[in-house]
Amino acid sequence: MATVDVEGPDVVVRLSPLEKLGAMRGNVRVPLASVTDVRVSDDPWSELRGIRAPGTGIPGVISLCTRRGAGTTDFAAVYRHGPAVVVDTDGARFDRLVVSCADAEGRARRIAAALGTPR
Repeated sequence: MATVDVEGPDVVVRLSPLEKLGAMRGNVRVPLASVTDVRVSDDPWSELRGIRAPGTGIPGVISLCTRRGAGTTDFAAVYRHGPAVVVDTDGARFDRLVVSCADAEGRARRIAAALGTPR
């Protein structure tokens, strides 16, 4: 399963080899300085915008892809049910990251702490 964390000056989504194949890309990295909001969503499917292009997707099961919409480019690594970390950015390659992961609350707290905004 994908993980999201702070590494130096960046927020990094680390993908397993199979996830890289399914997403048709490598790990995702956005500058921490571009992050405008971080939160946990109990319904990550409602956070997805645009259409899958490229990547793997089965509605309600998996969305492992770049998603493109009206003026937005997002990255999703969402699986079935459970919480996800949602990271909104401004001026980065991706406008939003939506990542299902174990301990989503803890990961969101670490990103918020790196931003200097307590959660």
